[in-house]
Amino acid sequence: MPDFTYRALDAGGKLHEGMLVARTRQEALAQLTTRRLQPVSLRTSASADASQASEATAVSSAAKSKKFQPLKPAQQLLFTTEMVELLQAGLQLEQALGVMETREERSSLKLAAAALRARVREGASFSKALKECDTGFSPLFISICNAGEASGALPKMLESQASHMAFLLDLQRRLISALVYPCVVLVAGVALLIIFMTFLLPQLTSLLGKTGQQLPLVTRALVASSEWLGVWWWTIPVGVVLLFIAQRIYVKTPAGRRAWDRFVLSLPLFGPLLRKRFLAQFLQTLSTLASNGVNLLQGLSLVRGTFGNTQISAVLDQVSAAVSEGVPLSKSMKKQEIFPPALIDILRIGEQTGDIATALKRGAEKYDREFNLVMERFSTLIQPLSILIVAIFVGVVAYAMITGILTTVSGLRTR
Repeated sequence: MPDFTYRALDAGGKLHEGMLVARTRQEALAQLTTRRLQPVSLRTSASADASQASEATAVSSAAKSKKFQPLKPAQQLLFTTEMVELLQAGLQLEQALGVMETREERSSLKLAAAALRARVREGASFSKALKECDTGFSPLFISICNAGEASGALPKMLESQASHMAFLLDLQRRLISALVYPCVVLVAGVALLIIFMTFLLPQLTSLLGKTGQQLPLVTRALVASSEWLGVWWWTIPVGVVLLFIAQRIYVKTPAGRRAWDRFVLSLPLFGPLLRKRFLAQFLQTLSTLASNGVNLLQGLSLVRGTFGNTQISAVLDQVSAAVSEGVPLSKSMKKQEIFPPALIDILRIGEQTGDIATALKRGAEKYDREFNLVMERFSTLIQPLSILIVAIFVGVVAYAMITGILTTVSGLRTR
């Protein structure tokens, strides 16, 4: 009967090592489950039967060979929420994944759970399985799962991430809802301008030209634009495509990426929105890590580089470097413009009271509220702003046409 050596974590996160006697790998895993131990590694001894190792490898390969698309954001939220419920109910990680694998709905979620379970049964950690199976989860999510496993607080970490993912999905829906009406107005306005410029204006120009009257400057400019558009209209879509390609090529260079990220953060409406979103997400994640025993330096290393903006990543690199030298977090952040003075004051109080996790949570709640306020203002302003832009263009065209007609009629009356 084969011997199995194991390394496993108990419910409190304590590491246990030892040896099991079992006929199969599945029986050894069942023994660990009975002891309420989560396997980190499980290996057969040198005397293990080669056929059973081949069988385990075949099962693992079959599970890995299941092809599935990376999980969409909504599927990631559903996966995380169900994992939290199962783990908080007392199930071990492998058992929870097994329950999700038996879902009636056949989707990428079911296949992803099967692939993850196969890796976990082989002794891989949950975070390592997420990374290797290409499930679509972000590097930040995987890093937080890694920290949760190390601190023994994986369910709490996942619960925090589920709340954050639900917030981001709700934000995306609100953005789409806020932009639907302006997009419809803009499309209608552009269609109206095209009709004016390509059909009505040439006919009007031909009619007014027969009178021999000189048209006003604004009307002549509009006529010249209409004539140019009639001949060179194809340059507009080509120019847009070339501009997009040039932007993508430029952003791929280090200098271009930094310049673009700096430009995005400086935009009048989007800049404050992105900064508030970064502060709320950064503080919430760091608070969750700190409250579960992860030190600040390790927490900063986990969240560093996961926001997709080189400017923000550079700021976090400088903060992390200062903290590693023994500088308090509040003083490290004080040197960076992206962190407002109110946040520095909150963190300084937390450092003086010795409860930095609570201070980070207070800061996260504060900037979450401010982010929602900026988001409401953005969604409120974008609709009338789009209508105003369309009205200005349509008004200029209408003014030019009416002025030309009135000038021509006045000239005919004086003759």
